[in-house]
Amino acid sequence: MFSKTLSTLSILVFLSLWQLLAWYLNSSLLPLPQTVAHVFFAHCQSGELPYHLGVTMLRLLVSFFISMSIGCIIGVALGRNEKLNAFLDHWLVIFLNVPALVTIILCYVWFGLSESAAILAVVINKVPNVIVTLREGTRALDKDLLNMAKSYQFSQFKTLKHVILPQLLPFLMSATRSGIALIWKIILMVELLGRSNGMGYQLHLFFQWFDIASILAYTIAFVGVIQLIEFAVLKPIDNIAKRWRL
Repeated sequence: MFSKTLSTLSILVFLSLWQLLAWYLNSSLLPLPQTVAHVFFAHCQSGELPYHLGVTMLRLLVSFFISMSIGCIIGVALGRNEKLNAFLDHWLVIFLNVPALVTIILCYVWFGLSESAAILAVVINKVPNVIVTLREGTRALDKDLLNMAKSYQFSQFKTLKHVILPQLLPFLMSATRSGIALIWKIILMVELLGRSNGMGYQLHLFFQWFDIASILAYTIAFVGVIQLIEFAVLKPIDNIAKRWRL
């Protein structure tokens, strides 16, 4: 209860500071919160914001599940196999340090301004981060628990379910949270450079029109959806992931 009160107070303080700063500057560069709210509802009523938000969210979900699936498999494999890790470690470092913008441009040049090229660019940027997180999680597995499972002749499925997954869940949650935060930023860039719909495309138009109120309205909408995913999906899963430690 106390934490919820603090959260509400924090939001109210933020809005108050925004309001005061907007009044003080008296500039179109920082519109009032009520102006942004009016623009937000106007875009919702026209159907533009829900449409473009839905397109971006679909791209986010597809990219996220592909990235997590590939990254988890490779990450666990590297964590369990030192020779494979030594062979692929330099590849991993290279992909971790290639700028997202370069990957996006190359994917569009090589595969055209298509939906598959957009998704591929996001996946290439995210997979290395998932690999690193799951590799370290696999290396941190309690060997005593694995030996116990082996001595009690657990099947591979039972070992995975009761020994490995509970220990890897915190790392999976870390990869998930960082993944969503990273992917949606990359998707906006992908849409800005080569798509004709989505939040990034709209933000590019608003930038050209110098429409700050619409930029803030779309940003608030997307951040709100991400926060909803955090509290409705990720938080409950995170609580389940920590039960085995109790």
